[in-house]
Amino acid sequence: MYREAPDGKSSNTADSGWRFFAGDESDEYCSVPANFEIYDVNTIANYDAEIKPHLHAEVGSAFSREADVGFVRVPFDPPNEH
Repeated sequence: MYREAPDGKSSNTADSGWRFFAGDESDEYCSVPANFEIYDVNTIANYDAEIKPHLHAEVGSAFSREADVGFVRVPFDPPNEH
């Protein structure tokens, strides 16, 4: 999971800037916009309560789930949007 600056162009759902991935998505999969949907971050937190302590982290934060440890902060290289 990582947090980038919120996208002001999102539909009626306010964008928190959080992006959630399983970690095994290929570049090909990620290049297809239809593979992604916008959800309220509260909905995602209800699916996985372990993300809740990290939701107030600043833009530019990223976390990875590590076995037997839970989420740990990891380096974040923001996607190139240009």
